[in-house]
Amino acid sequence: MIKANFYTTLLYLCMISSCFAQVKAPGPVGPTPTENQVRWQEMEYYAFIHFSTNTFTDQEWGYGEADDAKLFNPTNLDCDQWARVCKNSGMKGIIVTAKHHSGFCLWPTETTEYSIKNSPWKDGKGDIIGDLAKACSKYGLKLGIYISPWDRNNPSYGLLDSDGSAPYVKNVFRKQIEECLTKYGDVFEIWFDGANGGDGYYGGARTSRKIDRTSYYDWANTYKMIRKIQPKIVIWNDNGDRADLRWVGTESGYVGETNWSLLNAKGDVPHDMLAHGVENGDSWVPGEVNTSIRPGWFYHEYEDSRVKTLPELLKVYYSSFGRNGTMLLNFPIDKTGQIHRTDEKAALELAGAVKEAFAVDLAKKMKANASNVRGESKEFGADRALDGDKNTYWATDDEVKTASLIIHFGAPKAFNRFLAQEYIQLGQRVKSFTIEALVNGKWEQLDKQTTIGYKRILSFPTVTASQLRFTITDSKASPVISNVSVYNAPQILEAPQITRAKTGEITISASDKESQIFYTLDGSQPTKKSMRYNQPIEVENKVSVRAIAYDLVSGKSSPVGEEQFDISHKNWKIVGVEDEKANNIIDGNKNSYWFQPKNSKLPADIVIDLGEAQNLAGFRYLPSQSRNAGIITNYQFSVSSDNKQWRVADEGEFSNIKNNPLWQVKKFAPVKARYIKLVATRNTQENDEAGYAEIDVVTN
Repeated sequence: MIKANFYTTLLYLCMISSCFAQVKAPGPVGPTPTENQVRWQEMEYYAFIHFSTNTFTDQEWGYGEADDAKLFNPTNLDCDQWARVCKNSGMKGIIVTAKHHSGFCLWPTETTEYSIKNSPWKDGKGDIIGDLAKACSKYGLKLGIYISPWDRNNPSYGLLDSDGSAPYVKNVFRKQIEECLTKYGDVFEIWFDGANGGDGYYGGARTSRKIDRTSYYDWANTYKMIRKIQPKIVIWNDNGDRADLRWVGTESGYVGETNWSLLNAKGDVPHDMLAHGVENGDSWVPGEVNTSIRPGWFYHEYEDSRVKTLPELLKVYYSSFGRNGTMLLNFPIDKTGQIHRTDEKAALELAGAVKEAFAVDLAKKMKANASNVRGESKEFGADRALDGDKNTYWATDDEVKTASLIIHFGAPKAFNRFLAQEYIQLGQRVKSFTIEALVNGKWEQLDKQTTIGYKRILSFPTVTASQLRFTITDSKASPVISNVSVYNAPQILEAPQITRAKTGEITISASDKESQIFYTLDGSQPTKKSMRYNQPIEVENKVSVRAIAYDLVSGKSSPVGEEQFDISHKNWKIVGVEDEKANNIIDGNKNSYWFQPKNSKLPADIVIDLGEAQNLAGFRYLPSQSRNAGIITNYQFSVSSDNKQWRVADEGEFSNIKNNPLWQVKKFAPVKARYIKLVATRNTQENDEAGYAEIDVVTN
């Protein structure tokens, strides 16, 4: 009897064991990331640092002039400050331009005299890469290295030996890489810019040299050397052989909403592939989204007023690793050798807004159920997507490619952010999905999207619901979802933007579409009891508009936005110019512009018919806010009643406009006139360009 019970128990245990053995984890689908790529993707957000001779020559691309090294002399360089700002901004690492296109090296390299060792800074005994490596270690950041393949200073660049090999690559480029990868500890990423060949100093030859960027650098052997020295590194390259990471086709701070982490190992990569990846690509090559916190990559004083705003930075945030990419945000180091305080403030504001938005995961450890669970096993249950563990996941049976997961909040919750992650170690699978909210007993669709990948974040108007349904509507194979999170981000209460169109219509917009806007037209302080903005306001005369954005839930208000407008441009006309785009000068849009024809010479004028005689007491000029060109420094402003007889009302210069390219206001003795003429006599670049974003008048 005992023997019979023993065999019965043994058989029962074998049956249980057999049942569990049948529930196997999903197998990988398509290309999968390496450990290095996963580690890189989990960094999510890190900094670019651009600093070189360009900082002191006010250029974006240095020519490589030997004497430029003598200009490199920051007055208060502080790599600790760089690392501290990056750490406090929530970044995980720093990639520094150890050598940009000019060829100037920020470490005392043995490969060239065009380096920090021949600069006046620290009498040539400094080492910025060494200082930064120590600062990164101190603040727990990872170090990355940017080395430009192009070298506009080196005399051997672009030349070939008799055997077809490149002496520059063998004796300079690779040795520079080797120095940076052996002297400064672990390096998480090396970055090779796609700019290659063209005009340069080239040891004094002052010529143009062209290369084949796919073969000149012998990438296969260059990669082999890199991986031998730094086995944990990832390579970013926009040149020949496919690297570990890809450019996303723009430096504006976004990747496509559909974003596959795949490319093909061979063949050209057109813009559409860079932006969206290749659904059935044969190689894992995820996208890195790079952009600068200012318009330029290097520091220019005239961009101090053009640092990205919080709404602009949040847009980059949601459009980068909120779309299965990473976010590489550039800080141009200023002439003192530090991150400018305005840039620091902007980055810290972004960090604060992100921290507040994602502080509380409303879905974490909530009850959840799924339409299908792999083998009905708890190991792959719906709750695995809500447990906060990146290594567990909800998965379906192999044949199930569409499935739903419902989160039960217990009581109605307000939310406006949704986050989902695939377990990418098994490949990227999801092709499309929807999210819905159960509102008053009915399902309402909140969004419909395509890929997920490592991380996808969706923003939508705040909704209050008791349940959320996440439905995968198409997938390459059984979905594998490691995380689903839900958040209620507070409104971003920035001062409203106030603009006036040529018609006279005044538009007020808040950075957060859910904010209510209240305004006044008499210059008084707006409150929640002021007029509420619902549609454009028709005002043709002078007016002072002040407005606030208001959060009904928190009761908080934004800072006051304010604009003062003179007479409407409704009846204004550009005289004597056939180009329709010239009307951009009077359209009320600061972001549009017009430039004098390329064949025109200074002095160049623009004439405007105001429609009727006005009592003029001054004028305003705004240079292009998009291009650092055609900025008028010296001018003559004339008035006329008939467009024939002209009288000079004012002439002079716009002081410091190069470094402060904002509205310039000039007053003069009152005069009545119908026509105005602005003559550009000189610009900041000492050439013949003249550009305008807006021209306006000041009336009595």
